[in-house]
Amino acid sequence: MNQKALNILEYHLIREKVAAYSQNEVSAALISRLEPQSDASWIEAELEKLEEARLIHMQASEPGMSQLTEVKQLTKRASIGSMLSVTELNRIKNNIRVTNRYKTYLLNMTEDSDIKLPLLRDRFQHLPVLSHVSDAIDEKCDETMLYDNASSTLYDIRQQKKTINRRIKEKLDSIVRSQANQKKLSDAIVTIRNDRQVIPVRSEYKQDFPGIVHDTSASGQTFYIEPNSIVELSSQLNTVTARENEEVSRILYELSAQVAESQHDIDWITTVMGELDFQLAKAKYGHSINGVIADTADERAIELPSAWHPLLDPSSVVKNSIIFGDDIDAVIITGPNTGGKTVTLKTVGLLIAMNQSGLMIPAGVGARLSIFNDVYCDIGDEQSIEQSLSTFSSHMTNIVSILKSMDDKSLVLFDELGAGTDPSEGAALAMSILDRCLETGVMTMATTHYPELKAYSYNRDHVMNASVEFDVESLSPTYKLLMGVPGKSNAFEISKKLGLDLSIIKNARQLIHMDNIEINDMISALERNTRQAENDREEMARLKQESAALHQELSEQFAAYQQMKETLVENAKMKANEIVQKAEKEADAIIKDLKSLRSEHQSLKENELIERKGKFKNLYNEAALKKQNKQQEAEKIVAGDHVKVLSYGQKGVILSVDKDEAVVQMGIIKMKLPLTDFKKEQPEKEKQIRVVPRANRQTIKMELDLRGERYEDALQRLESYLDQALLSNYSQVTIIHGKGTGALQKGVQDYLKRSKVVASFRGGMPSEGGFGVTVVELK
Repeated sequence: MNQKALNILEYHLIREKVAAYSQNEVSAALISRLEPQSDASWIEAELEKLEEARLIHMQASEPGMSQLTEVKQLTKRASIGSMLSVTELNRIKNNIRVTNRYKTYLLNMTEDSDIKLPLLRDRFQHLPVLSHVSDAIDEKCDETMLYDNASSTLYDIRQQKKTINRRIKEKLDSIVRSQANQKKLSDAIVTIRNDRQVIPVRSEYKQDFPGIVHDTSASGQTFYIEPNSIVELSSQLNTVTARENEEVSRILYELSAQVAESQHDIDWITTVMGELDFQLAKAKYGHSINGVIADTADERAIELPSAWHPLLDPSSVVKNSIIFGDDIDAVIITGPNTGGKTVTLKTVGLLIAMNQSGLMIPAGVGARLSIFNDVYCDIGDEQSIEQSLSTFSSHMTNIVSILKSMDDKSLVLFDELGAGTDPSEGAALAMSILDRCLETGVMTMATTHYPELKAYSYNRDHVMNASVEFDVESLSPTYKLLMGVPGKSNAFEISKKLGLDLSIIKNARQLIHMDNIEINDMISALERNTRQAENDREEMARLKQESAALHQELSEQFAAYQQMKETLVENAKMKANEIVQKAEKEADAIIKDLKSLRSEHQSLKENELIERKGKFKNLYNEAALKKQNKQQEAEKIVAGDHVKVLSYGQKGVILSVDKDEAVVQMGIIKMKLPLTDFKKEQPEKEKQIRVVPRANRQTIKMELDLRGERYEDALQRLESYLDQALLSNYSQVTIIHGKGTGALQKGVQDYLKRSKVVASFRGGMPSEGGFGVTVVELK
C-alpha cells in the first residue's frame, strides 16, 4: 500500500498503539515494520494466528516474556569463536527459559480443554529443547559473574585471592589503627589508587612510611603510599588475579562454544517467541478497542456494521454502519461541514489497512472486507507555497496520479471532489472523474458539497448516495451516517431557528426552482424512512443478541442436564451392579446349600424346599419389584381351587378363604397368604400308579421323552424312570431331552453323574438323535 495514503490515514499512530502492548524488543521490532499487505494468503494466515493469540489473551494465567531479547548478534559472535560475557550469556539463558515456560503453558492449555490452538501447538511441539544450554549457564554464573565453584581451579584461585586480600587488609588496618600513626595520617582509612590498596599519609611524614607512592592530593599535602610491607602481597594478588581472569575466560569460552553449537536453534526459538508476542500485542490492542476479526470476502465488498475510527475517543464516538450494497461501486456522501464526512472516509481507509495488516478492526460482528491491492486518498489540503500550487491544483495533481495508478482492485477516497474552483465546472469535473472510476471498476467513496452530485446516483448504475445527519434543533451535526439518502440543504430551517424574518424565508422559498423543492421534500422523506429503518435494524440487532445469549444459556443448561443425566445413569448402573452382585452371592449361597443337602443324601422335606425357593424371591431389591410378581387384581378364589403361589413359585390347594386372605396347602405346609398372591390353575390329572413287579419282561419303554417338561418336573420323572428301568432289568435306556438351550441336557447329565443306579452315560450318536439324547448304561 502506498506510503502517502498511509500517512494521510495516520496508520503510524495505529502501529504505535500496538507497540504499546509489546513485551520485548523482538516483537517491538516486528511491529515497527508492520505494513498492510495485498497477499490474501498472508492476510488469512495472519488472522488465523491473531485468533489463536486472542484465545491466549483471554486466559488469566498467561506467562510473561519481557525477558526475551534479540540475540542473533550474540549467537553469531559465538559461532565465529568470540567469547560472550556473563550478561550476554544470561540473555540467551532467559530466552530459552521464556520459551520453555510458554511451551509448557500452551501444551497444557490445549491438552485437556476446549481451547484449540492447532497452529501454535504444532509449532511449539517442534521447537528444539535447549535446556542443557540454559542449565549450563545457570550452573556456572549468576546475573553478573561466575560462581566460585564454576570450576575447581577457579575455586582454588579465589580462595587464594581472599587469603591474600585478608592479609593485606590486616596489615593496613594495623598501620591505620596504630596510635603512633594517627597524627601522621590524613585519614584513618584504607583507600584504592591504581587498583592498589594504599594509606593517606601527611606529606611531612612520608619518610616514616617507606613504600610506593601511587598518588598525591591536589594540594600536595597527602601522599597515597603502598607500604613496602604489603608490596609483595600486592604483587602476589596481581598474579592470582591474572590467573583468575584466565580461568574465567576459559569457562566463558566453553559456555560460548555451547551457544555456538545451538546457534540456529536459539535464533529459531527467539524468532518464534517474538512472533508470538507480536500476535499477542495485536490481540491486546484489538481487545482494547473491542475490535473484531473481519471475514474475508471473495467478491468485492465493504461491510462495516457499527464501525468507528480507532483514534477517536471510544466513549463518545458515534458508530456508523458503512455498507456498500449489492452491485454498488461508488458512494457519494453529502452533508454539512464538520459533520463527519472526512472521518468516514478515513475510517474506511484505515480499517481496510488494519485488516490487511492482520489486525482486529473497530466494528461490529459480521464485518466483511475484500482484499484491495491499494488504497488511494485525496484527503486534506496539500497546497504547496514553495511550488505555488493552489488548493485546486494540489488536489488535481494528486487526482491525476491516482487515476493513472488505480485498477479494479483499488479503493479510492476523494474528499470534497472538485472543490476549489467554479461550482458548475467543479461539479461537472467531479462527475467526470467518478465516471472514469466507474468505467475502470474502482470502488470509490467521495464527499462533496455540490447539489448536482446528489442526483448523480439516480442517473448512474452502481452508485449510492449517503449523507451525514444534521440536527436543526441543536444546530449541530449528529455525526450519524445515513446510507442511501442524499444530504439536503438546511439553510431555511437554520435561518428560521436563528430568528430570520419569516417573510424573508417565504420569499426565498418562492425563488427556489420547484424541482429543488421537490428534491428536498424527497430527501426529507428518505431521511425519515432511513432513520426508521436504522432504528429497526438496531432493535433487530438487540433482539438477535438477546436471542443468541438466551440460546447460549439454554445450550449450557441442556449440556449440564445431559451431563447430570449421564452421571445419574452411571450411578444407577453402578448401584444396579452392586445389587446384582449381592443377589448373585446370595443365590450362589442358596444353591450351594441345596447341593450340599443333596450330596449328603439328606432327605429334603418339602417345607425346607419351599423355604429355600422362597429365598430366591426375597432377592428382589424393593417391595415395588416384589409386587410385580403378584396379581394386580385378586381373582375369584374359593376353597378347593388349585392355585400357584406367586411369591414362592409353588403349587397348592386352597383350604379356606377369609375376606382378602386364604389358607393354602403346599405339600405338607399350610400358609395364610393374601388373595393377590394366588393364580388359579387347572388341577393336575391324577397319575396312575403302576406297580411294576420284578420280572424280566418289559413294562416301560426303553426311552424317556422329557421335551417340553419343566426343569424340576423333568428331573422328578427321570428319577422315577430310572428306578423303574432298574426294576425292569434294563441295561441301557435313552433319555430324550432335546437340544434347546442346553439347560435341560445339562441338568439331566448332572443328575446322572450323581445317581447310584447309573454305570455310565454318553451322548447320542447321529443315528440315535445326536445331542438331543443321552444314552444311559444302568448297573
